[in-house]
Parts: sequence; C-alpha cells; structure tokens
Amino acid sequence: MIKYVITALFSASMLTAQTNNDNVQNSVKVGDVYEIGTPKVHKYQHIDFPRANFIIKKGGIANYKTVEGNTVVVTEVKETKDGNTQIKMKRTDGTRFFRTHPTVTANYSEALASGELVSK
Repeated sequence: MIKYVITALFSASMLTAQTNNDNVQNSVKVGDVYEIGTPKVHKYQHIDFPRANFIIKKGGIANYKTVEGNTVVVTEVKETKDGNTQIKMKRTDGTRFFRTHPTVTANYSEALASGELVSK
C-alpha cells in the first residue's frame, strides 16, 4: 500500500513541476528584449525572416548574417490555435531588418529552445 502512495505523490509532483515549467517559458510580454542568436542549421527555422528574393525585390541586402546579435523588442504576442506563442519583433535601434522589413515574427518557445532567440 505504501508503494502506491509514494508512486501517486511522485506522479503528482512531476505533473506540478511540468506545468510550472510551461508557465515560465510562455511568460513573454510586450516590451521584452531579446537578442537574435545564430541558427543551428543553414537558415533560421523558427524566426520568420523573408526569403531572399523578396528582400532583393524591395531593394534590400539579403545577408542573413547581419541579423545575428541584433537586439529586438517584442511588439505583439499572439496565441495560435495549436497552442504556440507567436511574437512579432522589431529592432531596438529603429533600423529595419535587411533595410526593408520593420518587423518579423517568430515562434517564441521553439526559437528560444533552439537558440535563435536569446534572453537578454
């Protein structure tokens, strides 16, 4: 009988710890400052930068290495239908991304977990 009680307490504590971790990760609000990190693969997967042909059509320079290390501020937070947190960001220095796009969007939790966004 004591084994069942210990197992139930252990399960309850694990569920509580998991819900607390989710609340901390999704506590992004407008005005938070982050830094854009380096992607693990060739291009950013969780930050939605425009494709190179759209940047060039608008007269910008399509060099994705120029965004590494930029500090950004969150301007909008949205919860998607599938439960992900979608954020819209702009640069803190006021310039545009690639000289053409004032804001970009990102999947907050996945970008933070992959290192594409770094808390400042």
